[in-house]
Amino acid sequence: MDRKWWTLLAVCIGTFMLLLDVTIVNTALPYIQRGLGASFTDLQWVIDAYALALAAFLLTGGSVADLIGRRRVFVIGMAIFTAASLLCGLSGSPLMLNLARGLQGVGGALMFATALALLAVAFQGPERGTALGLWGATTGAAVAIGPLVGGVLTQVLGWEAIFFVNVPIGIVTIAMTLARVEESRNPTGAGIDWIGLVTFSTGLFCLVLALIRGNAEGWGSTLILGLFGAAAVLLVAFVVAEARQREPMFDLALFRNPSFDGASIAAFVLSAAMFAMFLYLTLFVQNALGYSALQAGLRFLPVTLLSFAVAPLSGKFAGRFGVRWFIGGGLALIGAGLLLMRGVGPDDDWSALLPGFILCGVGIGLVNPALATAAIGVVEPRRSGMASGINSTFRQVGIATGTAALGAIFAHVVNGRREAFAETAAHAGIAARRGAGQFSDFISFGIFRRIGGGEAVARAGRDAFLHGLHVILLYGAAVAFAGALATVILIRPRDFAPHVASAREPAAGEPAAV
Repeated sequence: MDRKWWTLLAVCIGTFMLLLDVTIVNTALPYIQRGLGASFTDLQWVIDAYALALAAFLLTGGSVADLIGRRRVFVIGMAIFTAASLLCGLSGSPLMLNLARGLQGVGGALMFATALALLAVAFQGPERGTALGLWGATTGAAVAIGPLVGGVLTQVLGWEAIFFVNVPIGIVTIAMTLARVEESRNPTGAGIDWIGLVTFSTGLFCLVLALIRGNAEGWGSTLILGLFGAAAVLLVAFVVAEARQREPMFDLALFRNPSFDGASIAAFVLSAAMFAMFLYLTLFVQNALGYSALQAGLRFLPVTLLSFAVAPLSGKFAGRFGVRWFIGGGLALIGAGLLLMRGVGPDDDWSALLPGFILCGVGIGLVNPALATAAIGVVEPRRSGMASGINSTFRQVGIATGTAALGAIFAHVVNGRREAFAETAAHAGIAARRGAGQFSDFISFGIFRRIGGGEAVARAGRDAFLHGLHVILLYGAAVAFAGALATVILIRPRDFAPHVASAREPAAGEPAAV
């Protein structure tokens, strides 16, 4: 088999592991909560520690890969991810799990930053569209089987198994990559941008921490205002530092291209509006409706299987008919799907979510491959590592900030129903928890289902959860529709100029790839 197909296989396995890990973890979150005694904030950090580390190191990973070799960085990332997965499974406390998740994110960043760059170098012309379509189908497959695999592993072997499963796969992929994948790099790349790394990662951490802790500490408290202020100062410093660097890891000049702007916005919106929502949908299906991990995984299959089925078609036809219509149309379908999910009521079962699941699944399938094409299709191959890293960074920033922001809104709305629930519980002879943070956990983890009190208490608990869910679904839909409009306006066919086919180092007297 040609080396380029080995490259595709290695990249697809790495991407599959990354995305499978996200969907598996979502399914197992209620079991992690019970097994480790985690709070609602702890569960947010299970998602955000991973996403934050991914976002913080993706840009550096892409720049380092361009400099020292994309295959080498991919292998290093796979090794870190595999070792961190082992630590996650061995965790005995929420703190240890979240620290290991952060390390897992570092490894994932190095893999993710090099994935599209490796494909861009290995495939050219029509074959690149085929490769990106298969890569998109892989992302759909990971999302498709993740909830089901997570449900089986969690119920049969325990939540730890969802992390242990990465270890043998990672070892095999490392060996295959070293044996079969060719090395590539950007011969003009600069060194590591330490100022950019520190200001960006620290600023993003402060922003997400403020969003997660805002309800508990008070939005006007000194701590929260200080965190928001620090985030603003650090992120502005990051932009200034990158603008002054001769070879920045985050090349602001790329944003002079409207199509690159549109691809970046779409990456952020897809994650913030849809993927960040999975945490709260999972909590609803398992904790509010009472389904097991396996039962919940089966009920998420309409979303995931449709995204898997549609992705190859998007990868094949997006370049022919225009990626902006696939990205914009997909985001619009996601927005419509989120609005349809708001139709679920306190007396409804999961099937009330099904119409929304269907539209969102199709939307995800349309967006992912087309977005990959847009991310690297407007830059020369030698800069593909940076372009891939920036686009993937926007994805992870979307998940991190989306999870935190939606969680802050959800907790605020649910806490507003505290008195109504307490009154219903009192009539049933039950003393309900009244603390703000405790009540959010009380509702989110479905504890109202286990305290007795009959249908009145159960209905009041579901009503409180649904009120919060309906509000964040509305916000998510608004973000998706705004992203769809921005994408259609910004992405232009003329920006996808053909580039020289190789990113290898030029021979003497040969011009560099442009």
